[in-house]
Amino acid sequence: MQFTLLDIWHHTGLFARMIIFTLAIMSVASLVVMAERIIVFRKTRSDSRNFAAKMGAILAKGDLTTAANTNLGKDVGHLGRVINSGLTAYRITPGNKDLAVESVARALERQAQREVQSLKRGLGLLATVGSTAPFVGLLGTTMGIVNAFQLMAAAGSGGLATISAGISEALITTAFGLLVAIPAVMAYNFLQGWVDARSVDISESSNEFLDVVARHVGGGSSHAG
Repeated sequence: MQFTLLDIWHHTGLFARMIIFTLAIMSVASLVVMAERIIVFRKTRSDSRNFAAKMGAILAKGDLTTAANTNLGKDVGHLGRVINSGLTAYRITPGNKDLAVESVARALERQAQREVQSLKRGLGLLATVGSTAPFVGLLGTTMGIVNAFQLMAAAGSGGLATISAGISEALITTAFGLLVAIPAVMAYNFLQGWVDARSVDISESSNEFLDVVARHVGGGSSHAG
């Protein structure tokens, strides 16, 4: 037997192949999540920047009534959905300063939590794959070594040459497990860091918008009811 991947695959047992198939499924699932999240993140970042540029120009004039009645479409990104929830709360709240500010603050907080949870969708799978794939591979390795020693006992002979093929088959599952886990862990850390950064952006933008609302209501301006 030569120690190539193809030869090792041909000599692996049923259990080891089941482990490899399991790891392959985990790898495909994590790759799908990585690709989907990257696409979603790029789009929502672009949409949020466009929304911020357009809505920022309106809010800079201090005209909350116009901002509340402005429809910038559905593709406004995570930031747009948060600010729009605040504008909606402002529009439907009676003209009481304390009540308006409190209502807007609650609306912003609720939507911000929804957006962060939405951005985190799928990251749990990456964390699961990253943490369990090495152990799945190790399970295959453990069973493979057990089988190798059983074959040695059945053959009635010892020595490294007798069990080297079996051990190589066993260790390949650990290698596959690490190959699956390492990209999943790296992707999880990168995407989680991106979500954390967007969470800070949402919080800062919400506070800035709340300041605008407080100044506008405090100035005695009327707004749509």
